[in-house]
Amino acid sequence: MEWLADPSQWFAFAVLLLLEIVLGIDNIIFISVLTNKLPEEKREKVRKLGLTLAMVMRILLVMGISWVIGLTEPVFTAFEKAISWKDIILVVGGLFLLAKSTMEIHHSVEDGGHEEKEVKLSANITGIVIQILMLDLVFSVDSVITAVGMVKFVSMMVAVIIISVAVMMFTSKYIADFIEGHPTFKMLALSFLMLIGMSLVGEGLHFHIPKGYLYFAITFSIIVEALNTKVRKKHQKSVLLRAPAVSKD
Repeated sequence: MEWLADPSQWFAFAVLLLLEIVLGIDNIIFISVLTNKLPEEKREKVRKLGLTLAMVMRILLVMGISWVIGLTEPVFTAFEKAISWKDIILVVGGLFLLAKSTMEIHHSVEDGGHEEKEVKLSANITGIVIQILMLDLVFSVDSVITAVGMVKFVSMMVAVIIISVAVMMFTSKYIADFIEGHPTFKMLALSFLMLIGMSLVGEGLHFHIPKGYLYFAITFSIIVEALNTKVRKKHQKSVLLRAPAVSKD
């Protein structure tokens, strides 16, 4: 690992690692929403399986950098725009994310959780893992191409992938449990995934939407909802304190 002996590359490593962890939030939310359909004893295993397979896929993509870079080459022209395989992958992935998020919102609102037990028991583990890999492929292609423009060492990119996935494995259970226990935050998470899906479609169609705007919007929404939750709990506590004691006679 030549870059370890070069202090000038440490900053690039830190920036790339931070970028991968931030972008990994999308994956963690998506995985949490999917695996929360499973029986509780299977969730952690499926989360780790999906993340491990995703890590292997990302490393393989890094090893085949020349192939990944080739995905940016135009394959046809539509509406005076050169369309590449990368664009197609982003559009298909974005549409998939939009459709999946919409269906999850429909289930949460319309079904009201009455069929939750049945959904958990009938959820297909293989199908969930495949969906995790499909979405991770979309994010991986984009992040690997970005990484190639930032660093020149394959070993650095592999190290970043391994560390970022390890962070995702460590935090995924806590995020999944939090989303499961707070329905309003689950709706925010699904709305966030819809924003990311729309962003992917836009990028595939050559309309660049800065990710900073998306993360600011969801961060602001989370802060507002956190304040609402705090006020609601404080109000409930005050109501309980004012409630008259029940006589034992």
